[in-house]
Amino acid sequence: MSGLDLLTPDHRRLFIGGTWREANSGATFAVRDPADQSVITEVADGDVNDAVDALDAAVAVQDEWGRTPPRERGEILRRSFELITQRADDFAELMSLEMGKTVKEAKGEVAYGAEFFRWFSEEAVRIHGRWMQNPAGGSRLLTIRKPVGPCLFITPWNFPLAMGTRKIGPAIAAGCTMIVKPAELTPLTMLALAATLEEAGLPAGVLNIVTTSDSKSLSKALMADDRLRKVSFTGSTTVGKVIIRQSADELQRVSMELGGNAPFIVFEDADVDAAVEGAMIAKMRNMGEACTAANRFLVHDSVAAEFADKLGARMGALVVGRGQDDGVDVGPLIDQNAVDSVSQLVTDAVHDGARLVVGGKPGEGPGFFYPPTVLVDVPSESEIVRQEIFGPVAAVTTFADEDEAITRANDTEYGLASYVYTRDLSRTIRVAERLQFGMVGINSGLISNAAAPFGGVKASGFGREGSFEGIDEYLDTTYVALPAG
Repeated sequence: MSGLDLLTPDHRRLFIGGTWREANSGATFAVRDPADQSVITEVADGDVNDAVDALDAAVAVQDEWGRTPPRERGEILRRSFELITQRADDFAELMSLEMGKTVKEAKGEVAYGAEFFRWFSEEAVRIHGRWMQNPAGGSRLLTIRKPVGPCLFITPWNFPLAMGTRKIGPAIAAGCTMIVKPAELTPLTMLALAATLEEAGLPAGVLNIVTTSDSKSLSKALMADDRLRKVSFTGSTTVGKVIIRQSADELQRVSMELGGNAPFIVFEDADVDAAVEGAMIAKMRNMGEACTAANRFLVHDSVAAEFADKLGARMGALVVGRGQDDGVDVGPLIDQNAVDSVSQLVTDAVHDGARLVVGGKPGEGPGFFYPPTVLVDVPSESEIVRQEIFGPVAAVTTFADEDEAITRANDTEYGLASYVYTRDLSRTIRVAERLQFGMVGINSGLISNAAAPFGGVKASGFGREGSFEGIDEYLDTTYVALPAG
């Protein structure tokens, strides 16, 4: 088995109520390889009626699923973790094919994504309330945790497996049913994940998958239904704001993991070689197409030239090509819009006075390639500093002291990830306390971990995924007042 072999013809359909079925309309849409725009396969193109069918299926089994013993729910997640791990190479090849990232990097995502199932398999049996005496006496206070109910998950194209598992995992553990709407550009990995969960024994109707070319209409229709109780979205801040407004009429609970503009701060006492190594990870993970990607490199005046030269050498040595080919370090971007957006940001930055160290010219050919690029002397008012790049471009600016670094780092509407390189423990604590971000990486370019609470502040959203906090997003609390006896 390899790549597409994970998906039988049935598994390229909708998954509703435990049945793989065609869309009501019979329509399909093509999934394309971003390396050459060739058609990989066709999948069912669900519409609003299909979405309602999926919600019907989720609602029908919610009560029964919510009463399923926690250990049973946990064992399903554990079996799913083991199956994904056994098929890691196949999942990685499929993901590389539809999304573009290298197979090596895709294997890293498979390991990371599967870990959410292992983590929440263990958390399923640790859902608990509390018992306490009324401080005034005369009664007892009991709290009970209950599943919030049917959920809608809208997942992005850039991490086709992990963005699903870190929503599906805690929902299953908490006893919630769900409808997943994967990204139109990368639906295949999610369909393979659904088939794996089915094989692991997940009951019919708990997980429902609706692939579609019309996400907007489906989401709007589902959120207008008062039976839907929770929405979790990963994507742009612009779309997130629309979803939050739509959730207001039915007062659905929402979790939002939105855009980012991560600063990467290198202080004068940093180990520059270690900072360059961390920068390569924080910038080039997923070709820079990650909300946690380092976006602004703020480097102290005294080490800026050394840092930029070494980063430029490392970035310039990367091999660009098809993600499934041996020796390739950087795959294609997801589509032409991504290439155009990155290219425009670089062009504008150079026009503003920035200087190219390496890269800066889009690739030619049928695929959506853009070379690893380093810019120095980037003006602080340049658009590339204000916007999320979502591509393999490092924009380097300088600062003179700690206060300036923190002020400039916080000068953004976003607040997801941030990175700091310093060997001063006191500075580490000061800076971490002052940075207005949900996550701070100290002397590390990789901060994602299933055991850590992932999420941001400000325009980067709210709610947390992973860790102990992740399951709370799928639980309601009931307070029971009991007489003293």
